[in-house]
Amino acid sequence: MEKYSQDKKCVVMTRDEVRAFDSWAINTLGVSGVVLMENAGRSCAELIKEKLAGVREPKVCIFCGTGNNGGDGYVIARHLLNSGFSVGVVICGDRNKIKGDAKINLDILEQVGQPAELLNINGGDIAGRVKAFAAGADMLVDALFGTGLNGQLSDEYIQLVEGINAENCPILAVDIPSGLDCDTGQPLGAAIRADYTVTFAAVKKGFTTESTAHRYAGEIFIASIGVEPDS
Repeated sequence: MEKYSQDKKCVVMTRDEVRAFDSWAINTLGVSGVVLMENAGRSCAELIKEKLAGVREPKVCIFCGTGNNGGDGYVIARHLLNSGFSVGVVICGDRNKIKGDAKINLDILEQVGQPAELLNINGGDIAGRVKAFAAGADMLVDALFGTGLNGQLSDEYIQLVEGINAENCPILAVDIPSGLDCDTGQPLGAAIRADYTVTFAAVKKGFTTESTAHRYAGEIFIASIGVEPDS
């Protein structure tokens, strides 16, 4: 894993290029999506352990969406549990929408004894419930939305993002701060204001094209997922 800086030569990808890269890795090279997810989540967990190395009995709360970004969150939770962390996992949305590799990792997490709690975004008082879930945490993890997001967030998800931002707690974003447009670096109604972003395989275009992105991404780290893009 390497830290990104604007004066360093890095591979930069748009939303479509990320999608094509993932497809190439899975369909051409034959690397399964669950392996890519494992590598991604483990990288995030390693940075969290590094940042909280001085904390006794560290606690991390992971807010997971219903897609693959949430799947990365379940991998993170498992690796942190293996390292003795106290972990809270919060599914934000309809659990029945969790499919494929994300569902595999949620099932594994629950099989090792870690429950996943549910935050129904249509249930009202979203900020209050975020505060309750995040209580006592030393770091929050944003695993809500990935690079594929390209439409405005609904009012409920805007409240969720703003509720997470309102907590006086460091935030690590998985691949990209949720709500940030991958290509423009602009918030889609609202975006997580992360202290750290672990982005996978390449820097996302939105991190380089708009100064506003740096208000949301914080320190950016580029992590390998086991397959490297052409430079």
